[in-house]
Amino acid sequence: MRNYSLGNPELDASVRELVARASDNGNQDLIAEMVVTALKLHRDGASRGDLKLVNTALKEMRYSMLVFSRHDEPKVTMFGSARLGEDDPNYALAEEFGRIMATRRWGVITGAGPGIMEAGNRGAGPDSSYGVNIRLPFESEPNPYVKPDRTVNFKYFFTRKLGFVKESHAFALFPGGFGTLDETYELLTLVQTGKSDLHPIVLIEAPGTGYWDPMLRFMREVLVDRGLISSDDLNLFTFTTDPETAAHHIWHFYANYQSQRYVDGILVLRLKEAPTPEQLAAIDEEFADIVVDGHIEVVDPFPQEIADGDALDCARIAFHFDRRSFGRLRRLVDRLNDLTATPSEVHPPSPFTEEQQERPW
Repeated sequence: MRNYSLGNPELDASVRELVARASDNGNQDLIAEMVVTALKLHRDGASRGDLKLVNTALKEMRYSMLVFSRHDEPKVTMFGSARLGEDDPNYALAEEFGRIMATRRWGVITGAGPGIMEAGNRGAGPDSSYGVNIRLPFESEPNPYVKPDRTVNFKYFFTRKLGFVKESHAFALFPGGFGTLDETYELLTLVQTGKSDLHPIVLIEAPGTGYWDPMLRFMREVLVDRGLISSDDLNLFTFTTDPETAAHHIWHFYANYQSQRYVDGILVLRLKEAPTPEQLAAIDEEFADIVVDGHIEVVDPFPQEIADGDALDCARIAFHFDRRSFGRLRRLVDRLNDLTATPSEVHPPSPFTEEQQERPW
């Protein structure tokens, strides 16, 4: 890879020296590149407005990462409307879902606002709640159920949405307006395209409120029928009106599946229990359509995984994935999870270990 530098030996040496003096951790190369990028913006004569955007985004991301790094329990993000009050059945549903997740030792992340967001944090309680608040001209204060040291205030939606996705192991999508729909489709796009790992995603609403059904019909009758998405893409999420069913969907996703990693272009799925030879043969036959070359195989940890100490206590299957059929990949994860009993509590590893992803795109 080409050396990323200012092209001035004296300045480049100064950057490396400054970074080394600031800290002796193992990420000096990346910190130096960020400093170089800032200096390149300075040298490019970037406008003050552009510099403010980059500066604010970087500060917001840094503080969000710091806040969440202090708490290592798994977390579910709840999206939903700020406009639904306590008299709406979806408010009560969100409160109950938040309570169930907190009871099973999960954190609950919301947008920290009123409505569904408030309900989720209220159900979870302050000790299990997190808020990623957006500063708006008509709504800027977080709801009272999130502690200040568990709240991150964002200026930009794009950095806020990164915080949602980066820190979550699961997503529960309640009725909402433009913002909720934006978050829903962006989340589905990230998973559909492989830009994010697979996650359990639940569309949930109170019985009889009729929010998701028109969208599901639109997906089936327009998007699928016109070839705009694959019918398998509908496997990326589930729909329910019951909070216990929503929670069970999340537990089931992590019943056997632990995490994934690409190694030299090969997709590795880490599991609590490997399939038996008979189970593996059936899985290999069922999912042959997403295997580009060879077969789905049980494997030992790859050298790269051993070097990183990456989930070495897990079993593994690996194969040359076609890098396109993520809805089918989700079905494969479901099949693997069907091989074991669903526990009453699951505690997956920390999300977003990007340095270990090695995605070939």
